[in-house]
Amino acid sequence: MALKPEELEKSKLIQFPAVIGGVVPVVNLPTIPSGGLVLDGTTICEIFLGEIKKWDDPKIKALNTNINLPSKPITVIYRSDGSGTTAIFTHYLSSTCPKWAQSVGQGTSVKWRAGLGGKGNEGVANYVKRTPYSIGYVEFAYAKQNKLAVAKLKNKAGQIVAPDIDSFAEAASSAALDPKNHFYAWMTNASGKKAWPITGATYILLAKEKAEINKSVIQFFDWAFKNGDNTALKLDYVPLPQNLKDKIRAYWKQYVK
Repeated sequence: MALKPEELEKSKLIQFPAVIGGVVPVVNLPTIPSGGLVLDGTTICEIFLGEIKKWDDPKIKALNTNINLPSKPITVIYRSDGSGTTAIFTHYLSSTCPKWAQSVGQGTSVKWRAGLGGKGNEGVANYVKRTPYSIGYVEFAYAKQNKLAVAKLKNKAGQIVAPDIDSFAEAASSAALDPKNHFYAWMTNASGKKAWPITGATYILLAKEKAEINKSVIQFFDWAFKNGDNTALKLDYVPLPQNLKDKIRAYWKQYVK
């Protein structure tokens, strides 16, 4: 999770983004294929609050008029450990659902209102795989590589979108990643027509006093920015655009001599 500038200053840290990815709802609905289910911020919010209890709830049916939803109880699976994935997911819910913002809030770890906890992306995925009629959330790369069924989402523009490299890139394009603010920004609920609404960056944190170590770390990331874009894409992440890489290189020069 990106830290606010005042938190960085207090802890004598600097930060910069490395790659961009997405968080996706994953489901176990035996009769519905991956991408066959559509959800939005309100339905996900109310599912994870324990208010929507069955898959054929009228609010879910309103988004899925062409499929036969099972009249089965929903089992919610959440991350039991602190994680950036949870920070992005709960930030999205807080920005789209006022009652989530008021009652649960956002962060790397929150007090969940319903469901079962799994440790790590792997724990959530395993629970969802073996629990029919369940829903959880994992990062997209993990969902794709483990062949988990994902839900499409209705985004801020009112469009139904699938999670993929293009929809993550469109969400990222609207983020104000400014070196003056140590690149602090959120990409959730972005306004782009094709933007995936649960998108975020992975950040690197460096301690200012570790000057010699930081030189080596920056050499590595400079190499990665030059040579790693294809590897990032193969691993289902979005590489940073060139203009942002240039801003990050200028930022390094300010803090690492």
